[in-house]
Amino acid sequence: MKAMVQHEYGAPRDVLRLAEVETPAAVDEEVLVRVRASSANPWDWHYIRGEPVLLRPALGGVRKPRFLIPGGDLAGTVEQVGSAVVGFAPGDPVYGFGHGAFAEFVAVHQGSLARKPVNLTYEQAAAVPLGAVTAIQGLRAGHLERGQHVLIVGASGGVGTFAVQIAKHLGAQVTGVCSTANTELVRHLGADHVIDYTTQDVVTGPARFDLVLQLGGTYSPVAIRKVLTPRGTLIQSYGDGNRWLGPVGSIIKAAALSPFVSQTLKSFTAKETTETLEEITELIETGQLSPVIDRGYPLADAAQAVALVEEGRPAGKVTVTITSDQ
Repeated sequence: MKAMVQHEYGAPRDVLRLAEVETPAAVDEEVLVRVRASSANPWDWHYIRGEPVLLRPALGGVRKPRFLIPGGDLAGTVEQVGSAVVGFAPGDPVYGFGHGAFAEFVAVHQGSLARKPVNLTYEQAAAVPLGAVTAIQGLRAGHLERGQHVLIVGASGGVGTFAVQIAKHLGAQVTGVCSTANTELVRHLGADHVIDYTTQDVVTGPARFDLVLQLGGTYSPVAIRKVLTPRGTLIQSYGDGNRWLGPVGSIIKAAALSPFVSQTLKSFTAKETTETLEEITELIETGQLSPVIDRGYPLADAAQAVALVEEGRPAGKVTVTITSDQ
């Protein structure tokens, strides 16, 4: 099968190459998916570069990546099921998350897959899993309630575009933070207010929020907590940070400060599960949620897709088409 492979850590354009590799097989609770499309996430370029460096053992390997094929988000059809798989059969259209999605086939644990939304193409569906799961689980980690005011930092990104829509669906008053070029997009997604971070410093404004969902940006917990209500909550997802520690510094600062203030400051890691994906499928099929796609690339140019996510701050997701048969 064709796949994008890497044998060393480095910049996506330098280390990713299209190659022929052995097709995996599904065993036990795994499902072999014929991948139609994938999408690029910040998770991908961190893994490809091996950053943060001090977390390389957790990423996969100290000197070189443990997994030959990068990529996570996927949409495609079931090719084969393992002996312990229930609920999936060959030919089923599915979407989800699994290591090695920049390839024609990938073996994925059944608990990370769900039925593909019927009203999405494979490319559109591939733009959903990690971004939408992170958004809905992040809002729930902040115990968002109807009528509360939420600030979404990074509202035009791959997670933020889902977070704005889901927060509105949950009945929140939403303020999105983005650049000038994306203010209309964020309004179109349902935000009640939009802050252009190129002209306004979020932390100096008069507004206060019950929940801040920081999906990007460089605000430290000490700085961003200034816009929280006295009992407000800060939820931090991923963040770039420096190449050695990445977001670990902010995570430690939030954990150390939280016990001494009236607000709650914490981080979380999304977990892709069938249950959450099924919930997202329902939102999509009932018209409550739609993916935003900035642009797409073919598999041979997957390095360009990952590099754009790293360098270009795309509006929404960047997809990778594995096969043109949609």
